[in-house]
Amino acid sequence: MLKRLANPDVAQAFSNLVWLGLERLTQIGVAIAISGLLARYFGPDAFGKWQYANTLLLVLSPLTWVCGAEILVPTIVQAPPERLGAVLGSAFVLRIAVAVVTVVATWAWIAAGMLDPLVGAMLTGLAVTLVLREPFIATVSSWLQSMTYSKPLLLSSIVTAVAKAVLVWLLVRAAMHPATFSWLWVLESVAISVSLMLYYRRRHGGSLGWRVDWSLLRHFTTAGTVFWLGLICMYLFLKLDRLMLERHVSFADLGLYSAAQQLNENWITLALMLAQTIAPAFVYRVQDIARLRRNVVRLIAMTAALMIAGALVLDALAPLIVGKVFGPGYEASVGIFRWAVWLSVPAGIEAIGNLIVLKYQAKFVLLTKWVLALAIAALVNQLAIPPLGLYGALVGLAAGYLAAAAVNFYYIRLKLGS
Repeated sequence: MLKRLANPDVAQAFSNLVWLGLERLTQIGVAIAISGLLARYFGPDAFGKWQYANTLLLVLSPLTWVCGAEILVPTIVQAPPERLGAVLGSAFVLRIAVAVVTVVATWAWIAAGMLDPLVGAMLTGLAVTLVLREPFIATVSSWLQSMTYSKPLLLSSIVTAVAKAVLVWLLVRAAMHPATFSWLWVLESVAISVSLMLYYRRRHGGSLGWRVDWSLLRHFTTAGTVFWLGLICMYLFLKLDRLMLERHVSFADLGLYSAAQQLNENWITLALMLAQTIAPAFVYRVQDIARLRRNVVRLIAMTAALMIAGALVLDALAPLIVGKVFGPGYEASVGIFRWAVWLSVPAGIEAIGNLIVLKYQAKFVLLTKWVLALAIAALVNQLAIPPLGLYGALVGLAAGYLAAAAVNFYYIRLKLGS
């Protein structure tokens, strides 16, 4: 182990892993703390509107993910040093053009009165983050990722997340209007963007040196389109429960549901962290089919056991957790949370199975999987929400996760054999 850590590449990867774990844990802790503060300050009705505005933002975000990391990072790695400015400049121009169009369309939608006034006011600020995160942050992040050196991004994310939590607390103490809080997310994105751009300039002699290469711009526009559509469908599926509930329940009930799901989604994030951590060593770098098949079976079993054990603990502690985080008025969230935590089991299994799809770059399998999951979830929600209310949305999510996992298993069987 010591000999392996002495290897610069291994040491760099290990350092990256430590920083990634620290950043993810910080983000989870901050997200839970901020949700608790806002839930207590807003009350269920306004908190439901806040969560709905964030849901709309997360549905809009994938629209700006054109030229994703799966396309940009290999291009950076393969390009000679003198072409780096053209690669990053072309990606930046494409991304910011798409992001600006998305934000303008969102503001036009809000101005047309298509949303609740408070939801619209919240989304007006949140939407600004779209022109910062993908064009600025994600572009420099891809460059860092190509060097297996994500510390600058992760460190700035940690610092700004903690600062944002402090500012949320201060605004709560100052009794500010709920829509004001959305601009803290803009401030966070600005801070990360500036820090990363300054770091890149310092590493390149005080100049960005970005420029547009039209052939690269055309390549980035077309390459990865299938992956892009798949990601759009995936994020729409993950937020479909709240989008469909908004048509059937009050914002107060949506706030109770969102409070439970806020906690649950942070728990499910651990499954995704686990998958990202073990993917290189146990999946991506393994070429022997028999060994890869054994690894996948063991990883699925390990993940299922971990998620079941965690769900049992969270189920038992649900009243304490919800009470401590959200306070009085959210007692109805306890029952929802107790059922929601069990979604981590199919979500974790799906995340492990998805590693094989990504390993072999099966983009049409990825797209088919999330289109199917989205369609099944929409159908189940349509049938289950009217009679079951908030719990019907959980049934829809479970059906979608099971459909996605089934596609993974079918592909694994075809690719790796029985």
